[in-house]
Amino acid sequence: MAAPDLAQIPDVDIDCDGVFKYVLIRIHAAPPSGTRPGETDIYDKVSGEMQKQGYDCECLGGGRISHQSQDKKIHVYGYSMGYGRAQHSISTEKIKTRYPDYEVTWADDGY
Repeated sequence: MAAPDLAQIPDVDIDCDGVFKYVLIRIHAAPPSGTRPGETDIYDKVSGEMQKQGYDCECLGGGRISHQSQDKKIHVYGYSMGYGRAQHSISTEKIKTRYPDYEVTWADDGY
């Protein structure tokens, strides 16, 4: 199956209100025979969807996201037990693009 335009894939997908685990994923065109199984529920879901569209995925790490929609605040922090710490600075730049009217912060502290 031919891969669709990468621009059609959203950079950010965050649930409303709460504290959630997250992973930073790099998506690229998959080799014709390439599949790469994931280790966590979030990564498995996204990588499975992307592989169906002809893309391969690579998990770059993870952490947690605290989303407070009423206060328009998102805080990215911590690390993933399975994938290690993502570069939260990259994640927050992607989030700021999707949520330009929010206060978006990050820290390496916490789990």
